[in-house]
Amino acid sequence: MANNASAKKRIRQAEKKRISNKYYHKTMRNAIRDIKSLEDKKAAEDALPKVVSLIDRVAKRNIIHKNKAANLKSAVAKNVASLK
Repeated sequence: MANNASAKKRIRQAEKKRISNKYYHKTMRNAIRDIKSLEDKKAAEDALPKVVSLIDRVAKRNIIHKNKAANLKSAVAKNVASLK
């Protein structure tokens, strides 16, 4: 257990950060899930820039690695392109 003030503060800060990161990561995953479930190509193309922007913001915050972000964006774009 933390035994001085600075260690206790780091624990509090880490917990806040963990909750914040979890929120952004979950939001991104939900957006990806939602765009992959769309059947209409027009709707998916309209949603694509928002999802890509969300993925970029999560990568910028170092919640996910930049290469994972690139892979996710590629997969989402490929999914949208394959719609009829």
